[in-house]
Amino acid sequence: MEPRADFGEDFGFSGLTKYVQSRFVPREAAGILSFVESLLDVEGRAYALEVVEDIRRLTESLLSDDALSIVWLAATEARFDPSGGNLTIRAWLQRIADTCIGFVRREDPAFVPSGPGPVRHPELMDTVLVEIRQVGAALNEKAVASVYPPPLAALVPTLEAAVAELGPDLGFRLFLRAMKVYFVPIGPARLERFERIGSQLGYHEWVVEDGSLNIWSDLEN
Repeated sequence: MEPRADFGEDFGFSGLTKYVQSRFVPREAAGILSFVESLLDVEGRAYALEVVEDIRRLTESLLSDDALSIVWLAATEARFDPSGGNLTIRAWLQRIADTCIGFVRREDPAFVPSGPGPVRHPELMDTVLVEIRQVGAALNEKAVASVYPPPLAALVPTLEAAVAELGPDLGFRLFLRAMKVYFVPIGPARLERFERIGSQLGYHEWVVEDGSLNIWSDLEN
C-alpha cells in the first residue's frame, strides 16, 4: 500500500466519511455510492484499498451493529442513516467496500481483497485511549446535547471500544472525526499531542489538523 504520509489528508474509511459529511453529497444510498465512484476516479487505487481495508476491519470486528452505527453516524454527522433504508450497518459498509473493489477491478479484473492486516502500532493504544478519556466529558456533553447530528449518548465508550478492537490507527482516526464533527474545543498542548500521535502512526500532518479542529489558544488542554 501507499505510504501513509503520501495521503495529504485523511484517508481510508475516516477520510471517506469526511466527504460524506459534506452538504453537497446526496443523503441517500445510491447518491453516496455514486459519489464514492467519482471520488475514487480522483483519488485512485491506493485510496480505494485503504477504504476496503478499514471497512473489512470494521465489519469483521467484534463491535456490535449498534457500535458500528454510532461510529458511522458520528463520523458523517448523520448525513445518511442506512437503517432508514432497511440496511444493516454491516451491509451498508460492505456496499461501500464493493464499490471500491469494483473500481480497482476496472484495471485489475483478478483483484481479490485480502483480509485486514495486523494492527498497526499497538504500542500506541494506551496513548490514544488516554486522549479519548481526557476529553471524554467534553465530547460526551457535545454528543448528548447535539440536535444535528442526533444525540449519541454512547459515543465516548464506543470510541474507546473501537480503539481496543480495531487498533490505535483506525481508532484514532475515528476519534479525530468525532472531535471535528462535534467541534470540541482543545488547546495547543492537546493539538501537539494529537499531531505527535499522527506522526508516530506515519500520517501526513494534515490528517490530524486540516482546519476542522476547534483550537482555542487560551485552553491549557
